[in-house]
Amino acid sequence: MELNKYIDHTVLKATTSPKDIIKLCNEAKEYNFYAVCVNSCYVLLAAKELKNSHVKVAAVVGFPLGANSCHTKVCEAAQCIKDGADEIDMVLNIGLLKAKLHKSVREEISAVKEAIGSRTLKVILETCYLTDDEVRIACQIAKRAGADFVKTSTGFGTDGATENVVKIMIYEVGDTLKIKASGGIKDTETAKKYIEMGVSRIGTSSGIEIVTSTKKDTDEHTY
Repeated sequence: MELNKYIDHTVLKATTSPKDIIKLCNEAKEYNFYAVCVNSCYVLLAAKELKNSHVKVAAVVGFPLGANSCHTKVCEAAQCIKDGADEIDMVLNIGLLKAKLHKSVREEISAVKEAIGSRTLKVILETCYLTDDEVRIACQIAKRAGADFVKTSTGFGTDGATENVVKIMIYEVGDTLKIKASGGIKDTETAKKYIEMGVSRIGTSSGIEIVTSTKKDTDEHTY
């Protein structure tokens, strides 16, 4: 299992500096991660740093609360694509979902997808705030709205990915959408567990630790 090809190497802290983004991109190239995941203001810099590499740029939109207006999310997503993003990780409107305003949630996801065209759209559900039923409904809405992925968490909520929610997501969308597990994934064992369950991407700021400890384990088994 090439764990590095599952990883979106991530830095999204409020204190992130341009220097941090350059470091992130250099690490992503060195370890051949699938993508970097950055805040929208850093897409231009990340795209410049990753030019002529295979590493993709994923940008977060409506992050981390999902409470921006639909128009704001659409404009942010469109600007990210213009700046060089390959993928958009948008936070759905959690408050509207919990209020059962499902049509509004769906229309917002559809509008962002329309704005980014053929680029990959991941919808962050922020599952720590949702009941199991709400996770199911959110998956169904994302599917109907034309998303490409559903994603567990921002990493800024009260909890991250859990086996329970990943199982629900796989059951709801497993054959039609891909799944990204993120939030609290810091070691090889956890990353492998989710991939073996059927997850296509891992969002983590611990990508180097995850892949280097795998290599170490393999080296130890050689002797």
